[in-house]
Amino acid sequence: MVLMEALGSGLLGLALAGAAVRVLAKRLPSTRIVLVSGVVGALFGAYLTHTALGPGHNTLLATFLGSVGVSAVVLSLLLRPAARSGRSPRRAPLSVASRG
Repeated sequence: MVLMEALGSGLLGLALAGAAVRVLAKRLPSTRIVLVSGVVGALFGAYLTHTALGPGHNTLLATFLGSVGVSAVVLSLLLRPAARSGRSPRRAPLSVASRG
């Protein structure tokens, strides 16, 4: 059962990372980093969920949901801010506007 959870979670993390690369390619680092982070996050999420549920609660669906959740959080940490288009640069927070 644990092997099925690990394989399924790894595949779900890979699928989530692949979807993120397709949709948000400009805002993410290299594809290899994103794919590895998605799989590792999903495996850690499966381990965390399996440990939190404890023995006797081998719920495959709950483990998969936990793995997808942690993988999504890890992938969201890789996102860069969207590029600004057409805006003037911001002033320093404590700068005084000049009069002249």
